Amino acid sequence: MKSSKKIQGLMLLMICSTGIQLQAQTVKLDVSVTNTWLFAEENQKTYIKVGLTGFERADNEERTASNIAIVLDKSGSMDGDKIVKAMDAAMLAVDILNENDILSIVTYSDSVDVLLPATKVSDKLSIKRKIASIQSGGNTALFAGVSKGADELEKFLNRNKVNRVILLSDGLANVGPESPTALGELGASLKRIGISVTTIGLGLGYNEDLMVRLAQSSDGNHAFVENSRDLTRIFEYEFGDILSVVAQDVTIEINCKEGIHPIRILGREADVIGKNVYTSLNQLYSNQEKYFLLEVEVDPFREGESVGIADVELSYSNMVSRKKETLSGSGFITFTRNRDLIEENIDKETMVSVVTQIAAEKSEEALRLRDAGNIAEAQAVLNASSDYLMEQAEILEAPALAGFGAEYEDDAESIADEEQWNATRKKMKDDQFEVQNQQSY
Repeated sequence: MKSSKKIQGLMLLMICSTGIQLQAQTVKLDVSVTNTWLFAEENQKTYIKVGLTGFERADNEERTASNIAIVLDKSGSMDGDKIVKAMDAAMLAVDILNENDILSIVTYSDSVDVLLPATKVSDKLSIKRKIASIQSGGNTALFAGVSKGADELEKFLNRNKVNRVILLSDGLANVGPESPTALGELGASLKRIGISVTTIGLGLGYNEDLMVRLAQSSDGNHAFVENSRDLTRIFEYEFGDILSVVAQDVTIEINCKEGIHPIRILGREADVIGKNVYTSLNQLYSNQEKYFLLEVEVDPFREGESVGIADVELSYSNMVSRKKETLSGSGFITFTRNRDLIEENIDKETMVSVVTQIAAEKSEEALRLRDAGNIAEAQAVLNASSDYLMEQAEILEAPALAGFGAEYEDDAESIADEEQWNATRKKMKDDQFEVQNQQSY
């Protein structure tokens, strides 16, 4: 048996990087394992967490310039207070941005209109006058609206800017492509060129599957706004993210060691090829953590062995230094026949993340069951998840999990109410997205 000091040393997270990492303004990379000790001579599963935390910008530092396209639904269903509040939110965006930023505004109904071609935000009064001229009417050409917004962004597309479409819609896409698959493919194509799409669903008439898929595929945000008076608050949150971007073009490669087999990434999209896992982010925000959870299968190892579980390589564009930077990290596990030792050394913080993601997957399962008309089965899944969250909240000393458990219990009751199902479904999709993407709002 190795000495305890040597074993502890092998268990330590090994974080290293190239030169510039030693400066304060670099992304923080944490690689952790739910179980740093595993049972010897046994096949088993565990989880690797790759956490990325954006650095804090100095108060006197100029923020990263933005290239924003606001795409507003002006179809007939937006008439009245909805269109008024949408215009208020757009005007708030004008107030937040400055002359270093680029803004375009696209409106859509049966057809698409470029209300404001991509331009610097210098003559704010003129831009606001254009916004005030918007009138509602017609159908919902959502796909064309997003595409035109992206076209405006491409006029000034720059990897040193934050390039984002902000889509607001209250209705079903009924002109042009209208499936979640088609919008997901559009989102993925935009992500590849550095554009993310934030989707804001207003009221109870929009297709949440479509809006979530578009946001997820492009690495944007998503919000369900039931009441139009909350739109300006959501825009404030969204621009809080946009104005705090510290890293872009983030790529992560996880290389599993001998005897360690990657299975899947929880809650996010990734490519698993042999022992290697590849994934990416468009943006990382100041002081916010984004993480990836990799489920792995571990071959039997002898008692006393300490082995590397995976090496992680991170590459990103630092939006302050304007340089491409790299980081690397590794995690280790040790094998024992002492089950008490295994239990005592569970990484509780990492395990909380795992429990949260597993619960989100169960919420998705319950939603699919409810869509198929299996209400009782859906309720059983949600109630079991609630019990699981409550149990883990006590074991892991994590009150936040108990809060999630209470929400799942409420959802289980709400899904039986036909009148409330539309709102409940949108809320569930919104909650799932927030958890899986670690959204800040």
